[in-house]
Amino acid sequence: MNKNTGQAGVFSLFKGVPLSRILVAVFLVQIFLAVGFTTYLSIDNGYKAVNEVASELRREVANGVEQNLQTHLSSLRQILGSNQNIIDRGWLKIENLATWESYLIEQLKIFPDALAQPAAGIALTATNEQQEYLAVEKLNDRELLLKKAEKSTGYDLYTYKIDSQGQRTQLPEVIKNYDARSRPDYQAAVTARKFSFSQIFTSLTEPTFLISASQPIYNSQGELLGVNSALTHISQIGNLLQNIKVGKSGQIFIIERSGLLVASSTTEEPFRLQNGKPIRLAASQSGNSLTQATAKYLATKFSNFDQIQSLQQLDFSFDGKRQFLEVRPFEGEKNLNWLIVVAVPEADFMGQIDRHTQTTIFLCLGALALATILGILTARWITQPILYFSTATTDLANFTNGEDSVVIQGIKELEVLSGSFNEMAQQLRKTFTAQITKNEELELQVKQRTQDLQQEIQLRINSEQKLSQHHRALAELANHRAISEGKLEKAFKFITEKAANALEVERVSVWLFNGDAYDRLRQRTKLQCISLYERSNQRHSADVERNLEDYPIYFKSLTSARTIAVTDTRTDPRVQELWDELLEQKNIVSLINTSIWVGGEVVGTVLYEQIDIPRIWELSEQSFVSSIAEIVTLTLEVCDRKRAESALREAKEAAEVANRAKSTFLQNISHDLKNPLNSILGITEALQDGVYGAVSQEQRQSLNLLESSGKNLLELINQILELTDTQSSKIELQLAATSIQALCDSSLSSVKHLAFQKNIRLRAEIPEELEPIQIDERRIRQVFINLLTNAIEFTKEGGEVWIEVQPNSTNEYIFFSVVDTGIGMLSDDLFKLFQPFVQVENSSNSRSPGTGLGLVMVQKIVELHGGTVHAESQLGKGSRFTVKLPWKKAA
Repeated sequence: MNKNTGQAGVFSLFKGVPLSRILVAVFLVQIFLAVGFTTYLSIDNGYKAVNEVASELRREVANGVEQNLQTHLSSLRQILGSNQNIIDRGWLKIENLATWESYLIEQLKIFPDALAQPAAGIALTATNEQQEYLAVEKLNDRELLLKKAEKSTGYDLYTYKIDSQGQRTQLPEVIKNYDARSRPDYQAAVTARKFSFSQIFTSLTEPTFLISASQPIYNSQGELLGVNSALTHISQIGNLLQNIKVGKSGQIFIIERSGLLVASSTTEEPFRLQNGKPIRLAASQSGNSLTQATAKYLATKFSNFDQIQSLQQLDFSFDGKRQFLEVRPFEGEKNLNWLIVVAVPEADFMGQIDRHTQTTIFLCLGALALATILGILTARWITQPILYFSTATTDLANFTNGEDSVVIQGIKELEVLSGSFNEMAQQLRKTFTAQITKNEELELQVKQRTQDLQQEIQLRINSEQKLSQHHRALAELANHRAISEGKLEKAFKFITEKAANALEVERVSVWLFNGDAYDRLRQRTKLQCISLYERSNQRHSADVERNLEDYPIYFKSLTSARTIAVTDTRTDPRVQELWDELLEQKNIVSLINTSIWVGGEVVGTVLYEQIDIPRIWELSEQSFVSSIAEIVTLTLEVCDRKRAESALREAKEAAEVANRAKSTFLQNISHDLKNPLNSILGITEALQDGVYGAVSQEQRQSLNLLESSGKNLLELINQILELTDTQSSKIELQLAATSIQALCDSSLSSVKHLAFQKNIRLRAEIPEELEPIQIDERRIRQVFINLLTNAIEFTKEGGEVWIEVQPNSTNEYIFFSVVDTGIGMLSDDLFKLFQPFVQVENSSNSRSPGTGLGLVMVQKIVELHGGTVHAESQLGKGSRFTVKLPWKKAA
């Protein structure tokens, strides 16, 4: 055997060199090459991995930002869609914004995600002659802001605080001359003539910015009725960005195509305050160095941001460090032309990789040193038998020698090594066999887990199908005409049938407690079945009763819990009373009850009964039956409202008949009284003039008293007749162009003698060059005379009474105020002033002579002119009566 030929040829160049040095040299060369190549590949692969991870991270972050932003803005669209649905169904009308107040407050609670921050809310603007406006905004977790401009506020903008109980806790803050048409949300909707987002604009209530989603509202003729808006705080977008983590120090910000900053994941606000007013901030002027550097780089890269029409993945250097950058146009809403920018420093990824590279180098150097020492020591003892161990090792790796052992003789160390090698080989074979067995077990476990996951997925699919079925049933119920019209019998049949099919139970029934004689208070001594549907027979029935005395525990359970879910009716104590007589006969093994609440009390229950197979009621099913109970409650409330409306119409008709009868009676009796009274006054005057002979002084005093009483009675009859004509709308106004200055002067002249008797000063405060007004001059003069007479009567000697005239800012109305420095009255007595035959008394004045009809006539005449009368007074300081009239200027 020529075993040395190959060896001599290979090592001929190292002839005479010790084997230990050759082994050490070759071993060191191999270690150096392996360590160097491994380190190079590690660093290169690290940089490639960083680029891939950074690219994926930027894409995922940008996707998350776009999805969260779209979700956030879509909730505004849902709010507008809900309000449009309310208007389309005719439940609320945009022409009457007062009816929307409570609905908008509740709606703000239903949609908390988009409207969770202050200065965000919902607004309605009616496009009519007065431009009415109503808005509800979130002030904090417990308070809301209500803003309204309507007829009751004089079309000025009033702001109220509303607490969690719905009470107004603060006097109104008034903004004069408020025009909702100047709001950006109104202008955006009217300009687009469809759903649109507005530009970012300043909030009225605080120094910050808002953005709104607006929807114009048109009638069937295409005429604009108003604008429906949902507002959101622009800082909420910043909160969304702050909740998204981008590496350790990465940033996200959104800019407009103009370069102005919309929001940032930093705590920086996208604006600055200048003289107390917020000013939009450009991204290139940001206080954050990374945001500023990114914006400047983009401005240099793209001369115009409008050129960015698709995803851009870029990188640039900032402070000597590489920054990964992704710019993506926001395409969630077509009219929001924004750019989403994600910036991630390379250092966020390379720090750990650099540390790992250093550790690898140190470990390799340590291993090299250790290997060198071990190589030197081992080379001293290893000779030719090393080849034998090499062959044995190869056989072991390939398991070609089966169970054969390595036997070395002649060198003690190698004999020990061979023994160790044999033990190692045996242990490796055992380990390999055990690993094969372990792999087989893992494969079985993976297969079992896969089957479990498939079952879970199937259960989830079934659950989603049930939820979809429940939602469709609820949608059909919500749109059913019988429910919206309160037709109980037809509605309950439809509800029970839909609920039974959606929940897949055999029987669904609606039960109501008995009421008192007037059907107002529920006695809860008897349950009556209003509607029962059996699914297998597709049959409806009713009129079954259950009494409290027969089932006391069951009745108590109904009134103490909103939902009673029973899996096994044979063992549940709440329904044990029903088992023998009712449940066992029909094989009802599971049931669920939901209470019906109306006006804060339980009025009945909805019962679902499962036969044959017991059923565990899932949370989604319990939620569904609760929704069915709410629909039943809605049906009952609608029915009660229909009844109340019918009763109200009947009462109104009866009142109108009574009012006409009263007017007829007053007119007849007044005319019948005036004829004899005029005769009495005529005879009295003839007696005073001595027509029937001379009269004594005592007789003349009696005749004077008789004449005075007759005139007072005649004046009372005339006032009653005039009031009756006013209430029956028999008065026809004689409108004509009238000078305001002349009207006030003539009114003051008519009461000058009364003021002279009490030394009271009269004056008028009238702006110059006021145009004439279209009124019935005689009747309006009588209004002013009545008010001036009252003012003089209740003003002490030496006081002052005057008329103030002031038009409003738009010249649509003009205000006439009669002011005095008299005794005044308590604010609690003001509501009595305009009641017929009622006079206000207090400790400062006794009851004055008169009928109590003067102010009533004032109010009626002003209202016939389309105006209003308002009274203000303070005890001991005087009173102010203000007449508001439409300023119809004469040609």
